Amino acid sequence: MDFAHTPRIEQLRGELTDFMDTHVYPAEPVYRQQMHDSGDPHHHPPILEDLKKEARRRGLWNLFLPDPDHGAGLSVLEYAPLAEITGRSAQLAPEALNCSAPDTGNMEILHMFGTPEQKDVWLHPLLEGEIRSCFSMTEPDVASSDATNIRTRIKRVGDEYVVTGVKWFSSGAMSSRCKVSIVMGVTNPDAERHRMQSMVIVPMDTPGVDVERSPSVFGYQDRGGHPQIRFDGARVPVSNLLGEEGGGFAIAQARLGPGRVHHCMRAIGAAERCLDLMVQRSQARMAFGRPLSDQGVVREWIARARIQIEQVRLLVLKTAWMIDNVGAKSARTEIAAIKVAAPNLLTSVADHAMQLFGAAGFTEDWPIAELYSMGRWLRIADGPDEVHLRSVAKSELGRLPAGAVPEPFDLG
Repeated sequence: MDFAHTPRIEQLRGELTDFMDTHVYPAEPVYRQQMHDSGDPHHHPPILEDLKKEARRRGLWNLFLPDPDHGAGLSVLEYAPLAEITGRSAQLAPEALNCSAPDTGNMEILHMFGTPEQKDVWLHPLLEGEIRSCFSMTEPDVASSDATNIRTRIKRVGDEYVVTGVKWFSSGAMSSRCKVSIVMGVTNPDAERHRMQSMVIVPMDTPGVDVERSPSVFGYQDRGGHPQIRFDGARVPVSNLLGEEGGGFAIAQARLGPGRVHHCMRAIGAAERCLDLMVQRSQARMAFGRPLSDQGVVREWIARARIQIEQVRLLVLKTAWMIDNVGAKSARTEIAAIKVAAPNLLTSVADHAMQLFGAAGFTEDWPIAELYSMGRWLRIADGPDEVHLRSVAKSELGRLPAGAVPEPFDLG
């Protein structure tokens, strides 16, 4: 396995790092001020459009999509270090590059499974950054960690599908720019459990689509929100079916492979920023007549953070290499492993950073609490830790034949 950056990726990394230094980091206080002045937690601040315009000018646009006709034509391994850099400013950088979830996952499956008409109506405006989207799979009344539990009904009636059910954590749907949802529901309750579900494209202005409420996360209202949506007999044309009937579960799995690499690399970038803040704060702050960096416990936090970041980065890069070379299906154990490792890394490093900053670490004066929240919800988003640990354990238990217990040592 070779993780060395190609000349093109080195160039993009340099350009992206410069964009972060000269535009994104300086925009963070502007963003907060514009959000505060609006009085609307779901406001779309003008600074984001300024950043998007500059990113496009620099060629830093749709870097996640491997299709060179619509995206940057990068492999998963090539995109990974770029995603890491954007994770250092998770509120601004991914969206500035049109590389933010859930749009990236939705664009990927529209690109892979969409009809020419679906691509023209929905994929192209998403690729241009003109609209946003959401993904409606999780439901409040069932354990959605098992996607076969979902109850939302997608029933065919003539030349239409009628969607009935309740979804929540449809991230991004509170934005006025969110124009469409990809909804997963049951089309055939009598089919085999992994063939019951399908996905349909539902415009947000469809009669019967009601965004009911937006629960806060750790007391925060994310700009796009994570709302609960009621689909009360919402009707869409049969042509809005994504892929084939009964193919919803397979499409969901195709969506989650590269997307988990993106999430995990952004988490590593967020952990790197927390570590940078720890180093700077520990050298600048004095306590008991010495800088905090002289304290042994602080040095241990810093050292362990560096070691853990390097370990997790290598595991994620290995996973990206495997997706590119042997496919997501063959890399499913590694995908599950990184989805546990990266969020736990971020929560650990951010937790120590908050401890080092004291009360200031809890405030919005610094990005640490926000990044901690990001790491903690990533332990649930795209499947909880326990589901992925179960998958890794299953792989390990199947590696050796059952009952193959070695003989004890004969010590004479």
